[in-house]
Amino acid sequence: MPAVRGRIEVDPDLEPVPVPAAILNEVFAHAREAEPEECCGLITGADAAPFLRVVRCRNEMTRQHQLDPASYPRDGTQGFYMNEQDYLRAEDEAVARGERITCVYHSHVEAGAYFSEMDQDFADQPLFPFPRADHLVVAVVAGKVVDPAIFRREPGVARFVGRSVVHGA
Repeated sequence: MPAVRGRIEVDPDLEPVPVPAAILNEVFAHAREAEPEECCGLITGADAAPFLRVVRCRNEMTRQHQLDPASYPRDGTQGFYMNEQDYLRAEDEAVARGERITCVYHSHVEAGAYFSEMDQDFADQPLFPFPRADHLVVAVVAGKVVDPAIFRREPGVARFVGRSVVHGA
């Protein structure tokens, strides 16, 4: 599990994670539309089919930064703060369909697809609502998606592990 300055990079020796093309296309479109800010959202599914539906969420980071710059020193171009109503509604709708939140996604603008220290802190907080979820990070450079990666907790590993993503069926 290569790490640089506290961030987690994709481990090229690990098998890539197949994600349906329709799901990736929706996430990629959201990332491009949100630029220059980061996008964020959720993917719902089940254990047998973890990537079934994309739920876009609003990135409230710029709003949080404007209200309290001391507590939120970054704006939406450098981070995301998922709208609570959006993710609670997504979770309720997933449960009603017999699904769960299987993945949290967000973009990095003009940066690579790595799991930053801030991303790790977000995922490791005691009240994080989706502790079993994977994390999909999408790199957007010059308006194009260049590098998706999935970060997940794997059995026997204390930290997240980064895997590349391939278009699945």
